[in-house]
Amino acid sequence: MFDLLKFDVIKVNNYSGKLVALESCRNVPFDIKRVYYIWGNNLHDIRGHHAHKKLEQVLICVSGACDFILDNGKEKAQVHLDNPAVGLYIKHNIWREFTNFSHDCVVMVLASEHYDEKDYIRDYNEFLKVCDQ
Repeated sequence: MFDLLKFDVIKVNNYSGKLVALESCRNVPFDIKRVYYIWGNNLHDIRGHHAHKKLEQVLICVSGACDFILDNGKEKAQVHLDNPAVGLYIKHNIWREFTNFSHDCVVMVLASEHYDEKDYIRDYNEFLKVCDQ
């Protein structure tokens, strides 16, 4: 249903900071076509409420923390993200919701396709019908 991707953290020379490089078809398992980020959510907001027919995503909590609830139509899993060196890889046909946002939460999303509204399944009962096929 999902994979946690652990990215290499690079310490550059004598600098105190760290760096993570994200590369298409290397440590991200698809060609990246779109990048966006989400922030400013309240603690109990629930985002998502959809699945994708074709799109794959890697979600990275680059600041703060939040929880993802994933559902393949048969089972559900909850994943807590709070490390910018870990990405949540979600394939297509997975219902997703995310919540429990820390006040400083920023989620960056890497997507395998350009935005296409026709790729979304926004009704949970319709999603369950697709899963049963």
